[in-house]
Formats: sequence, structure tokens, C-alpha cells
Amino acid sequence: MNENQVYNYLGIAQRAGKIVSGENTLLSKGNFHKYTLLIIAQDASQAVKKKFLSKAINNNIDYLLFGNKENLGIAIGKSPRTVLALTDKNISQKIKELIGGEVL
Repeated sequence: MNENQVYNYLGIAQRAGKIVSGENTLLSKGNFHKYTLLIIAQDASQAVKKKFLSKAINNNIDYLLFGNKENLGIAIGKSPRTVLALTDKNISQKIKELIGGEVL
């Protein structure tokens, strides 16, 4: 897996307007059925992981534990981010392919 390629695709998705990021934004929008992939930072707290894993499972969304908050934020040109949700099926699929067998 090439982490840099994953971060590059996240940047592309952000520029295309295909990412919703941040815990509070995701929880306030609540449109989980629209998301094609949920990425949770590996260094997120256990409470945050549990909350968003539950949202992903309940809404039948693929999810990944990937990267850290700092790098996820940098990839999309923002401050550190704990959670990212993608809304584009093709970009989500490409990221899942790059990460390999770690898709849950």
C-alpha cells in the first residue's frame, strides 16, 4: 500500500467537493446513507471509533481505520481531522484498492 497515493486521492476528492470531514459536521449533517466510505483516523479515541464504526455498520457503509488525524487533515488542506466521509463511489473504490485487504 502506498499511503501517499491514498492521501493524494483524498486531496482530489476534497477539491472535487466529495468529502465531508470532521466529527461534528458528520454528526450534524446526519446523511450517512449518502456516504460511500468512512475513514477513521487510527489515532482517534476509542469513543470516537466506537461511535463512527456503529454509524458505518448501521448504515451499511464501508469503513477504514487509516492514517492519523494530522495527515488526514493535511491531505484535504484542513486542520487535523478524525473522520472523513466520501460521497463518490469511484474515488472510494480506488482508495479501497490502494489500501488493499484492510477494508472492513
